[in-house]
Amino acid sequence: MTSGAPDLAVDIVERSPLWREPVADLDALCTETARAALAGSAMPLRGPSELSIVLGDDALLRQLNARWRGIDKPTNVLAFAAEERESPPDAPRLLGDVVIALETLAHEAEAQGKPLVHHLRHLIVHGVLHLLGYDHIEPAEAERMEALEAAILRRLDVPDPYRVSEASDG
Repeated sequence: MTSGAPDLAVDIVERSPLWREPVADLDALCTETARAALAGSAMPLRGPSELSIVLGDDALLRQLNARWRGIDKPTNVLAFAAEERESPPDAPRLLGDVVIALETLAHEAEAQGKPLVHHLRHLIVHGVLHLLGYDHIEPAEAERMEALEAAILRRLDVPDPYRVSEASDG
């Protein structure tokens, strides 16, 4: 494994046919983004690892959100970290699953005036960081996580999603 290139297998699971049109080279984009999130996370892995990105829809995210968070509405992204268990010596470490709803993603991207691909990359980075143990419940945690997300996204040529656009400043 070379420096900055984590030994990470990314399994892309397409749970909704809605994903077939809006993003070119979807598997490559998801894999590149997940690897960038891991490389920029300041949490080096010990050996090969694996995660899944589930490309779902609002119905799936609503069902998962209701079951696991008690909130009966869709959301943009959910992250389910794998339980820490002893794995066979040659098996990769399972990080967990990042699940994304296309309709919510598209609605948010449009409302925020940003390209769908930029928002998708942001949600993947956000979800992967959750799998690695980052959180945003407390203000200091949120500030740390947002700064890390912005730094990772910058390496992917995505503007800081937490910064107000300066385009209107004249």
